[in-house]
Amino acid sequence: MSSAGSGVQVARETSGEHKVKILLVDDTPENLVSLEAALSGLDGELVLASSGKEALHHVLNYDFAAILLDVRMPDMDGFETAELIRSRPRSRQIPILFLTGYRNEEHLFRGYDLGAVDFLFKPIVPEVLRSKVSVFLELSRSNAKLKEQADTLRRQAEVLQKTELRFRSLLEAAPDAMVMCRPDGEIVMVNTQTEVLFNCRRDKLVAGNIRTLVPGWGFRLRPDSGEEAFGKFQSVERGVEFQAIRGGVMFPVEITFSPLRTEDGVVITSAIRDISDRKLAEEQIQKLNANLEARVLERTEALVRSNEELQQFAYVASHDLQEPIRNVSVFAQLLAKRYQGQLQGDADQFISFIVESAGRMEKLIYDLLDFSRLDARGAESFRRASCDAAIRDAIRNLTSVVEENHAVITYEPLPDVTGDLIQLTRLFQNLLANSIKYRGEQDPQISVTAQPNGHEWLFTVRDNGIGVDPQYGEKIFGIFKVLQPRNHASGSGMGLAICRKIVARHDGRIWLEPTTGQGATFCFTLPMAV
Repeated sequence: MSSAGSGVQVARETSGEHKVKILLVDDTPENLVSLEAALSGLDGELVLASSGKEALHHVLNYDFAAILLDVRMPDMDGFETAELIRSRPRSRQIPILFLTGYRNEEHLFRGYDLGAVDFLFKPIVPEVLRSKVSVFLELSRSNAKLKEQADTLRRQAEVLQKTELRFRSLLEAAPDAMVMCRPDGEIVMVNTQTEVLFNCRRDKLVAGNIRTLVPGWGFRLRPDSGEEAFGKFQSVERGVEFQAIRGGVMFPVEITFSPLRTEDGVVITSAIRDISDRKLAEEQIQKLNANLEARVLERTEALVRSNEELQQFAYVASHDLQEPIRNVSVFAQLLAKRYQGQLQGDADQFISFIVESAGRMEKLIYDLLDFSRLDARGAESFRRASCDAAIRDAIRNLTSVVEENHAVITYEPLPDVTGDLIQLTRLFQNLLANSIKYRGEQDPQISVTAQPNGHEWLFTVRDNGIGVDPQYGEKIFGIFKVLQPRNHASGSGMGLAICRKIVARHDGRIWLEPTTGQGATFCFTLPMAV
């Protein structure tokens, strides 16, 4: 392929190949044609120039494997052209072959002085011309390949250098001491934190052995962690505790191992952290926990003793109070029977107050005694219990109250639970009695249902009575809490407190469900039977 003048530019734009170029410079068109014919068939692009100026223009824009330059040309001869070509750094190394028809030693000396690699004398032998140009074409291709390889190596070196700088920066920025070493412990690289942690200069650490810093150091690669299985990366092992040495003094450290398989073999990065403060804190926490556990145990034993004493006191007090209260009630009733209507003024009313108060006090003492007895039956008395049987017994115990108030009690088949049948009967009995006691104008309608709720049963007791203001939903479960006036309905205020204690002893919960309209709804949970 050949071109001349502006045709070179056209050829450059349209050609998809990057062939090596040869520049042919001669002011005689016939000579250019002759040169082009002699070099046709070579794997190179022939660029033609008819003057020194045109040749310089091409040299500014293209790289050439060689320049065939005619010595005798008007305006600017070959030597002047070669001198200008050599003056430019880009074209200084291009081989120049002078073409001349005269064997003149002065020309030869001047040509070689300007950097000519050879002289070809006219008439030129085509075979010799082709042979020499072929050599320069091959040299140019080899140089291009070498340059490409050098550029590739340079880029790779730059990438490696940047990677190494980035790695070193990350290593230096790490908050822990970072030690890179061989599997045998030979230290390859450390960061500044390592110097600080072990109070030792870097030049003394590198090439030493990490076991001089951490005697028990060791990391064993897993048998199945070969490169063919996991590539270049091995598994990471975190938080392994060792004893390290600093200035002859042992101190605890925590090491995270991160092995990496490289071309030079396995390198293990050990991130070493001083855990002296953490160990000291853990010891202090253990001491505090031990002291706390001892104090909690002591307080618990004191509370258990106090609770037992209170239960014993409540039992004894309520038991011993029954006799004098019963005497007061009996003698007050005798007074009322013998002297009713015979005494002056309000005597009969006063006697009635005494009898009523004595009866209420007797019931309070009975309920208090019953409340204190709940803890006497421990969890060892719990077994599979039928709630159907418990509610039937409760209704039977309330037969006279149910008939007197024309109460209607309905319940679905109730499940079995793990508990104390006697206490479960008392639970249902108190809730039913509470619904009947605080009835409305209509006959009491009470329904009892149960449905599964996770690992427990959710029971609901719903009535159509006067209801409870939601703001008293917690207060009503307290001891001796009665919301209605004493003359409205008789009650000791212990019924719902007993219910809560029974449910709590069965690991359940009891609460008043907020409702709109008439009636009250009590809910409680009991564990399912095992």
